[in-house]
Formats: sequence, C-alpha cells, structure tokens
Amino acid sequence: MARIVIAGMGFGGLSAARTLAGSGHDVVMLDRNNYHLFQPLLYQVATAALEQESIAYPIRALARGWRGTSFRMAEIVSVDLESRRLICSDGELSYDHLILATGSRTNFFGMKNVERHAFDLKRLDQAETLRNHILLMFERAAREPDPARRSALLSFVVVGGGPTGVEFAGALRELILHVLARDYPEIDPSETRTVLVEAASGLLTAMPGSLGAYARCRLEQMGVEVLLASCVADADQTQVLLADGTSIPTCTLFWSAGVAAHELAGSLGVPCGSAGRVKILPDLTIGGHPEVSVIGDMACLEQDGAALPMMAPVATQQGEYAARAILGRIAGKAPPPFRYRDKGAMATIGRSSAVAVTGSSSFRGFLAWVIWLLLHLYYLIGFRNRILVMLNWGYYYFFQERKIRLITGTGSNSQPDSCRSRHA
Repeated sequence: MARIVIAGMGFGGLSAARTLAGSGHDVVMLDRNNYHLFQPLLYQVATAALEQESIAYPIRALARGWRGTSFRMAEIVSVDLESRRLICSDGELSYDHLILATGSRTNFFGMKNVERHAFDLKRLDQAETLRNHILLMFERAAREPDPARRSALLSFVVVGGGPTGVEFAGALRELILHVLARDYPEIDPSETRTVLVEAASGLLTAMPGSLGAYARCRLEQMGVEVLLASCVADADQTQVLLADGTSIPTCTLFWSAGVAAHELAGSLGVPCGSAGRVKILPDLTIGGHPEVSVIGDMACLEQDGAALPMMAPVATQQGEYAARAILGRIAGKAPPPFRYRDKGAMATIGRSSAVAVTGSSSFRGFLAWVIWLLLHLYYLIGFRNRILVMLNWGYYYFFQERKIRLITGTGSNSQPDSCRSRHA
C-alpha cells in the first residue's frame, strides 16, 4: 500500500482525492483550512449576496464516503524532495507519491504600497473583511460633512478587467444602486463612483472581442467607469495613482489584476516559469522526481504554444489525470501526456446578464446568465449549499434585495474617521 499525499484541497486537490478514493492506498489530504472553498463565488460574499458558509464545505464531511482517505489540517512549511517528506506546521509527513496543489496568491507585481492598501480575494476571511469595509464606507460617508472626503469614501476602484474584476464591479454597482441606496437615503447614488481599471485595450481579453465589448457596454450602462489601457502605479489610504499621473481619490482599492504561484513553488529548488509557476513535464511531474506531481495554479505547462491558464477547469482536469497517472505508475504503466480539454469560459455582469464562450460558440445576455447560474450551482459542493445559493439568487432576482449586510468585528469601528488599510 502506497501513501499518496495531496497538498491543497482546492479544485485540483479535490478532483485528485475523489479519483484516488477507494483505490486501496493510503490517501492523505492536507490543507491549512478544514474546508474546500468555491472561489468563483467569493466576490458575492464580498458584495453581500451570499453567506460565507454557503460557498465552503468541510473536507472531513467529504471524506466520510471516500474509503482509504484521511485529512490533516496543517500548513506546509517546506518540501524535502530527496527524503520524500513534507515539513508541516505540526510536524513531518512522509509520502510515496505527492500531488502539490497549493494554488496561487495575488500578484501585486512588486508594488508594496498597492499590496499594503489593496483588498484581494483569495480566502474566505478576506471576503468578509471587504464586505465590512464597503458597508463601513457608507456608514462613515453618511455623517461626513467634508465633500472631498465624502467623495473618497464613496469611490471604489477595481483593478483588473478579467472575469473577477468584471464580476465584482458589476455586483458592487448593483449593491450600491439597488440596496445601499435604500439603506442610506442621505446618500445620493450619483455621489458614488465605481471605477474599473484595466491595462489592456479591452475587457475579458481571453474571450472574443465582441464579448469584451458587450461587458464594457453593460458595465457602463450600470454606471461603472471603465478605464482601458490604464495602469496603477501607486496607492495609499486616500488615493490611487495611475501611470499617466491621474489621481483617483478613494478609500477602497480592490486588486484582481494578476495571480502568482503559491510561495511554496519558489522553495522547491526546481525551475520555475512565469508568475513563479513550477515547470513540469507533460505527465505533470517534476523533472527527476516522477513521484511528485504539480497541478493547478502552481504548475506551468505549455500546450499549443502557450502556458495553460490558471483556472479551476485546468486544475480539475489535472487533478484527475495526476491521480490516475499515479495509480498507473504503481501498476507499472507509463501514463500518456496530459491534454487539457477547453470547455469554455464565462463571466456574469450583474442581474440577467453574462457572457460565455464554448468552442466556436459564444453567448451573451440572459441565456449566458442562465448557463452561468446552472453551471455554478452544479459544481458547488453540498446539497445544502446549492439550495441556499439558489434561494439567495432567486430572492435577489425578484426583489433586488440582499440581506447579508451585517458589519461584523468590533475592531472595524475603532477608527471611524479614517480610511483604513486592509491590514489595519
């Protein structure tokens, strides 16, 4: 019986564990959290559309029906490739085969001030922190007599025109126009600003240009200011500075302009590619270490002349492949090279509007939005979570109301008259 350790229970790790369950081997799942997080819906937690618990599912609950699996909650400190062991926050763990799926981190491209003052969304607690911050900005603006400061409190800058930035900007604008405008009658919605900054010449550049143009048009109809071919150069607690010298007074900067591999990738002592991702062989293993597979956002693998994108579908397919490849090696069989099957991409742009592309077909508007809803419900883990999310979406669709508007954490109110860093 071989010990197979899966480090990271995101989409790739979950797919690998599901495939290895019941294989007759000792499968150890390792993660710093005791739950699997459905990251594509984190922005809806941050914009008061969903509760935190509805997009997370306990790993131990999943493992109940998976024979031969166990879970260990720990942080990985380092990997000793030569002795085949993990050094974790709670001790060491040896392995015969290892699947590294620890994911990614936000890439601030070396801009320390931006990193210090920007919000990002990679963890569940970050979504709650951002939601608290947005609501607190309205609380403070409601009693702020200075027009300039009031304007900064009510201005929200979103950096990155990919799916996360587009979805967050649209959801935030709808929260402001349809919910917070009624909660705060002393604030005119025209006083608020939502600015989307993108360095490229269009939005959603991984999709056909017509879909990016549609997304821009819809966002602008909602009142989002879209700044294309614009780069952020610096930021502090009260403003965002663009490369062309433009200053946007704001107390809220949301960063979704890039991701990089988890810090663990750089400590392995193996070649890395762009964004710090580990360069792997076609069978997803590290050169010289066939017992170690790297999948998901940590892995750098080229296909058809370009590196595979850091997306959940890639991680999911790689997780299943890596698990089957390990079982094949144990049985003495060499696995064929991994090949990603692109099933398409999509992004929602608020209520009743989305864009989607699959193969040579593209969709936009209400039909794309329905497809987006159904697919996200399908891939969400847990029957209860699916019901809760569906009920919340249905309630908002018919009443344009979001009930999850609690400001939690007493520390958030300790400095009511100052813009605060995300680390404050």
